[in-house]
Amino acid sequence: MDYEPPFLETYKSLVQKHLGDSRNNNDYCSSTVERCDIPLIDLGRLSVEREECMREIAEAAREWGFFQVVNHGIPQELLKSMQIDQKKVFYQPFVNKSTQQAIFSTLSAKAYRWGNPFATNLRQLSWSEALHFYVTDISKMDQHETLRSNLEGFATSMFSLAQSLSEILACKLNAKSNYFREHCWPKSSFIRLNRYPPCPISKMHGLIPHCDTSFLTIVHQDHVGGLQLMKDGKWVAVKPNPHALVVNIGDLFQVKSQHHLF
Repeated sequence: MDYEPPFLETYKSLVQKHLGDSRNNNDYCSSTVERCDIPLIDLGRLSVEREECMREIAEAAREWGFFQVVNHGIPQELLKSMQIDQKKVFYQPFVNKSTQQAIFSTLSAKAYRWGNPFATNLRQLSWSEALHFYVTDISKMDQHETLRSNLEGFATSMFSLAQSLSEILACKLNAKSNYFREHCWPKSSFIRLNRYPPCPISKMHGLIPHCDTSFLTIVHQDHVGGLQLMKDGKWVAVKPNPHALVVNIGDLFQVKSQHHLF
């Protein structure tokens, strides 16, 4: 299929090295993943029992660093449209994606990403492709009106949700509630679309273990799942919820809150 990134061809030596060393296979199998329900917050309760709901949000942020939200105000129809658009984006020929033709042509350099050119072993390689761009780049997609319209609606809704959540968290941390409005703008916010191609290697990472360095990350997970987080030194699988968004407290937010720099 001409839309697939050439992972096996490009990283052939790393794959062969991995398959030839049985210790690597054992290492991959040793990382256990537990099933656990992360906190689920119904944001609709903010209108009827605001203080209790805000307390639960702050507690989930402190204890987990992750939580899910439902009744978040982003229409399901918009999320479904984004999933359809995302498939159209990634199912373009790889040569178009890698040279940033068509949809990618108006975005900043290196918006399209895949693999890791500096990987020396498979643990450093994410078996995925992504389109990573700033919110302010959406308006440049003049030739793709439907995609641009959906992305604008998606970005506006997500940005509004991020503002509301950050103000709640700041309030419960006795910090300045309008920090997000003062310091986080669309020009410093981005959207990332991810796709995880089929991988022939068992236990391979779609994305290598990492911390989000951002302020807040809001994730929409599809029905396939695969999102994992670390809790008390153990990996926990986040069960997909079609009505929920996953919120991750980024490193920047944690640093600011811990040192009360709001």
